[in-house]
Amino acid sequence: MKYISTRGNAPELNFEDVIITGLAADGGLYVPETWPQLSPDQIRSFASMPYCDVAYEVMMPFVDGAIEDNVFKDIIAEAYAGFSHPAVVPLKEMRPNEWILEIFHGPTFAFKDVALQVLGRLIDHVLEKRDERATIVVATSGDTGGAAIEAFRGCSHADVFVIYPHERVSEVQRRQMTTASEDNVYNIALKGTFDDCQALVKAMFNHSAFRDNLKLSGVNSINWARIMAQIVYYFTSASSLGAPDRLVRFCVPTGNFGDIYAGYAAGKMGLSIDKLTIATNMNDILERVVRTGRYEVLGVTPTASPSMDIQVSSNFERLLFDAHGRDSESIVRLMSSLSKSGAFTIGPEALRNINDDFDAVRTEEEETLKTIADVYASSGVMIDPHTAVALAGSRCDNQNDNIANIILSTAHPAKFPDAVEKATGHKPHMPPELSALFDLSERFSVLPNDLETIEGFIEANARANRSN
Repeated sequence: MKYISTRGNAPELNFEDVIITGLAADGGLYVPETWPQLSPDQIRSFASMPYCDVAYEVMMPFVDGAIEDNVFKDIIAEAYAGFSHPAVVPLKEMRPNEWILEIFHGPTFAFKDVALQVLGRLIDHVLEKRDERATIVVATSGDTGGAAIEAFRGCSHADVFVIYPHERVSEVQRRQMTTASEDNVYNIALKGTFDDCQALVKAMFNHSAFRDNLKLSGVNSINWARIMAQIVYYFTSASSLGAPDRLVRFCVPTGNFGDIYAGYAAGKMGLSIDKLTIATNMNDILERVVRTGRYEVLGVTPTASPSMDIQVSSNFERLLFDAHGRDSESIVRLMSSLSKSGAFTIGPEALRNINDDFDAVRTEEEETLKTIADVYASSGVMIDPHTAVALAGSRCDNQNDNIANIILSTAHPAKFPDAVEKATGHKPHMPPELSALFDLSERFSVLPNDLETIEGFIEANARANRSN
């Protein structure tokens, strides 16, 4: 399996190189050269298989021998051994033909663990085999930072620098990052938005001398292995509800477009998906572009679902690449327009290609809180604001009674206790692992939104730099 850049001017890479590289040298994102295919019988068999076995079957074609089979199986088993539910990502029926897929049972109580627990072990394995060090740089709107730290804390082969928007994440999310005491973990509270954090990370990867000297590696969802690991739960959930003989719809709370793009990838691999619904909050750039074809950055409004407070959705570039027939020149033009004017327009044919697979809904703040309250009143179940955005969107969307509707629940409600209490009048149960965070001291540096300052901080602290 070879991987190609969406912008067409970076070398093809194998699996090991693509997970270490992260962002392509031309600024594009790596995608598989071809989509592997799973047969209907293989998909049916997933319904009776343990999660780790399905994970191996789904991900193995992407690895394609780059890592020994027994080593890869061990990595998967170790990654999910610490999840608190035996199903890893259990389904919970809410009402007829409506299920919530809980993908937050990992060590940091967010869906990012599903991929990062695998990716951390994969990167560590490759670095150890090559006797190399790396500098992991992560932009986060809240959950990715904590999950990345959990995956790499104490790692002897990598330092982790997490950049998050200062005072724009929940307290629990912040403490999951800033209470890490290991000396290979650094937290940067940036005076700006998540989009600013993400732009800085991309700028660092495009700064070739800095990237090469620090041996930068990225574990945001720009890293292909993040997408690869998330594809798995689309297959496990759909097959348990009758796929491929029954159509399914997925509604996904979406900010950076990585999680829902994994569903698109599952469809390309043979999963029968009726539609993928993009659920947005007030920061609705993805809803607007799917509806109108116009992708236009209008600024970020803070909401109760902060992990979705994003205007520049990196992984959307991967979808655009396929929608334009894998024409990299078209992607370069669109991304250049976005860089220069903060907007671009998708042509009619490409937009039709997108609309074949996706629709989109926007959920207002009031409806988000009302959905949390209604679910609690009717079932006693507490859901976090991001899940509520998707559940409200799914219930507003046109539905067919014969189609299974699966809503992705991306975070434990205790990660957003203020919003949940505001909606229900009750604080969510705080798992002991999260309660303990409030007794620990925090370590972070508040820095300005300035590339030179951020690069200087990383250069001064990264061991990969000091070892040169």
